[in-house]
Amino acid sequence: MDVYSDLKQGERGAWVSIFAYIFCSVLKIGVAYVTASEALMADGLNNSTDVVASIAVLIGLRIARKPPDKDHPYGHFRAETISALVASFIMLFVGVQVVTNAVPSLFDPQHSAPDLLAGWTALATAVIMLFVYRYNKKLAIKTNSQALDAAAADNRSDAFVSIGTFIGVAGAQFQLHWLDPLAAFVVGLIILKTAWDIFREATHRLTDGFDESELADLRATISSISGVKDISDIKARYHGSSVLVDVVIHVDPGLNVVESHTITEKIEEQMRKIHRINAVHIHIEPCRKMAPS
Repeated sequence: MDVYSDLKQGERGAWVSIFAYIFCSVLKIGVAYVTASEALMADGLNNSTDVVASIAVLIGLRIARKPPDKDHPYGHFRAETISALVASFIMLFVGVQVVTNAVPSLFDPQHSAPDLLAGWTALATAVIMLFVYRYNKKLAIKTNSQALDAAAADNRSDAFVSIGTFIGVAGAQFQLHWLDPLAAFVVGLIILKTAWDIFREATHRLTDGFDESELADLRATISSISGVKDISDIKARYHGSSVLVDVVIHVDPGLNVVESHTITEKIEEQMRKIHRINAVHIHIEPCRKMAPS
């Protein structure tokens, strides 16, 4: 599957998230202002950061679609990862703000219970975000998009946050006034946790980090191909949502160029078929003959 086509399809998911988050954030902040619900206000601010984060993802996907040029011979795919990094900083800022605003209200005995309308608003938007999550998750699997998969995970966590907001507001109706600011505090922590997860994954990929278990799976696939006698070195790194693989294989020294090339074609075919990896750089060396005992 063409990686540029995948990126273009991924933009649809980003647009769906943007429109959903704009609607939910405006609705929640408006209702929170009327009902004086700190939890719903925190939830609405969370969605407002998601608007910015989704826009950052959209911009990253757009830039990543640019073809290679003189300054970027490998293309612009890492723009997708950089956009996720920028989004994590935005979410971190808002998360700190939500937590610091919620703490004083937790210890305020005069804090009043918000209107139950705030709770129903949170529950309705949770249903919306669950539908957005399912749409983006399916699209992320189809396009193999790291950014869209992260966006889908964020959609799901936002739905759970809104359910928590509903519980906090509903509980406050039974004289448990501290539940509303507590829900706001928990929402702030969830925003910070999500920001940290996105930041950690983005920096790991930008520094050419790669999961060891995934690398072992790639090695196993290549080793199983007929004609590959040994693998002396294998490396992999992310380039946006794509994976670049460098491998050194050893083959029978008696093979000619055409026969050796046939083995590399089998490797490339299996990597596309099993792991959806299109960029594999294969270096061939003659297999070392065993010394006589």
